Amino acid sequence: MRSTGPVRTPIAIALAVIGVALVATGLAVPPARNAAPLTPSSAASTTTTAPRTPPTQGPTTRAAPTQRADVRDRVSGLVLAESDPVVVSIPSIGVRSRLVTLGLDAEGAMEVPGDPARAGWFSRGPAPGALGPAVIAGHVSWNGAPGIFYRLDKLRRGDRVVVSREDGTSAFFVVEKVSRYEKTRFPVRTVYGAIDHAGLRLITCGGTYDSSRHRYPDNVVVFARLDSVRT
Repeated sequence: MRSTGPVRTPIAIALAVIGVALVATGLAVPPARNAAPLTPSSAASTTTTAPRTPPTQGPTTRAAPTQRADVRDRVSGLVLAESDPVVVSIPSIGVRSRLVTLGLDAEGAMEVPGDPARAGWFSRGPAPGALGPAVIAGHVSWNGAPGIFYRLDKLRRGDRVVVSREDGTSAFFVVEKVSRYEKTRFPVRTVYGAIDHAGLRLITCGGTYDSSRHRYPDNVVVFARLDSVRT
């Protein structure tokens, strides 16, 4: 648990240029907390071993400007105070996971969950329920077995995602769309750009696994919006 105190000021983290093959996971790098998008580090869930790897394929876009003041001034819908997430549940695809905390590794890419059965929250971004695009990522597969987000692409508009938080609240999100993007054409601003509401991005790999290259070609991204809260 982080120490309590004022919400972090906007920051931007520049990431290393991406261009090496990867052996472990299928995620995209999210923005800094209350900040604008970072370069996606798109990797591939495979049949190999390492849970931590250098950055992999993806656009070489650098960090963009921080969340604009005009967006903060026209907040839409319910927005909660910052509070770390504890558990994510997605009833329609049978997912329930205690969340691990993800930061940045030595190469400037987002860390990935070491356990394929658990999802992780990128703690440099907004907490789920707070203003901005919170990011939760997980493996689609690991050593040939399904990962926590194996069925993420089965989500549909209107499905619910529930995030339990340290402050005792449960944030209920409604899925707005599910998209699949080629990793080499990952739309950074669409996924991580400034938004006027409390949003959630669920990210994993997608497409047909390429065993010769040890990678998936795409990323699956679920876009959801905070709908209600329970205590």
